[in-house]
Amino acid sequence: MTIDKTVSFDDTAIAFASKSDQELFKMYGLFATMNNNLLVKAGGSLVQKAFKYGLPIKFLIKPTIFKQFCGGENLAECDTTIQNLANSQIGTILDYSVEGENDEDSFDRTCQEILATIDKAHSSDAIPFSVFKLTGIANSTLLQKIQDKKALTPEEEEAFNRVKVRMNIICERAHAYNVRVLVDAEESWFQNTIDDLTYTMMAKYNKAQAIVYNTYQLYRHDRLNVIKRDLENAKANHYYLGAKLVRGAYLEKENRVAQQNNYPTPINPSKEATDKLFNEALQFCIEHIDRIAICAGTHNEESCYLLLNLMTRYQIKPNDSRIFFSQLYGMSDNLSYNLAKAGYNVAKYVPYGPVEAVLPYLLRRAAENTAIAGQSSREFNLIRKEIARRRQNFRK
Repeated sequence: MTIDKTVSFDDTAIAFASKSDQELFKMYGLFATMNNNLLVKAGGSLVQKAFKYGLPIKFLIKPTIFKQFCGGENLAECDTTIQNLANSQIGTILDYSVEGENDEDSFDRTCQEILATIDKAHSSDAIPFSVFKLTGIANSTLLQKIQDKKALTPEEEEAFNRVKVRMNIICERAHAYNVRVLVDAEESWFQNTIDDLTYTMMAKYNKAQAIVYNTYQLYRHDRLNVIKRDLENAKANHYYLGAKLVRGAYLEKENRVAQQNNYPTPINPSKEATDKLFNEALQFCIEHIDRIAICAGTHNEESCYLLLNLMTRYQIKPNDSRIFFSQLYGMSDNLSYNLAKAGYNVAKYVPYGPVEAVLPYLLRRAAENTAIAGQSSREFNLIRKEIARRRQNFRK
């Protein structure tokens, strides 16, 4: 692949321009801690137990790992993060990341919170997307039962109708306010149910442009074919396809459940196969950009360069509203800030919610940033490189 050198992902001066020396050293200490695999595993277990038994450790978590990866405990607390990102021309995707609640009252509360993020996006050019997981407003067991085509009880029928009502309320509000909404992908054993609900919303609200986006996890070997099928359905039914492309989030769980239940894993046989499929999906979407709008959720430099090259080849302007790059808040700033500086559309996923409720998310981020095979994590190396650069400049 020919690399478009108009954007350099090695430029840590741009990546960390918004960070003071004090903030950078604080990040260095945090990522140095996360670079210790044993410490992360032991610490994660201890933190979970501390919250379970009501020990007062929130004062340790909130100003450290929570602040690094989350915008705040509520929407109001996210304002500073939203503004800081906007100062660097980076958009915010507010992600209400509360996990583990699973009753009708919590589904209704989550629905109202999602609506609040859409309202906030409507009032701010700095928030280009809203996002939600269907399991935030629906019972996963019910979704699986529907995918398995099992008969529902009258109570389950009523519950599923409430799910459809919630989803329609969310997408209707997004359409009315012209706010794009991303429907996250989840486990394969109920993903088809999520897909079907999302297609219904697309057919209703994507007539003029892509408002509702489905998410495609390209570590699943069938997803490119699904994208191609979905494009044909969109054409046949006269709506635009919104596609968020990611590699995937449930690899170990998917492989484990497939083995336990004696069916072929839906996951690609290797990371290389996933990378190849993700890049092929990018190319397909750009080739059909007249009907597809994409949000490329990737921390992979090669995929970012590929998308840059495709945009150049097809003479697509960097700020074309149909194409966004996206990374998680607190990670891959070398990608986000350098892309934004070059004029491309970039949005950070910014999770928020009570500290104890987003703890599972925080532990996953910590695990992702641990050392692998004796090597330092990428984030740690980038921070270390920027500190060295600033020290060298100070000596001049």
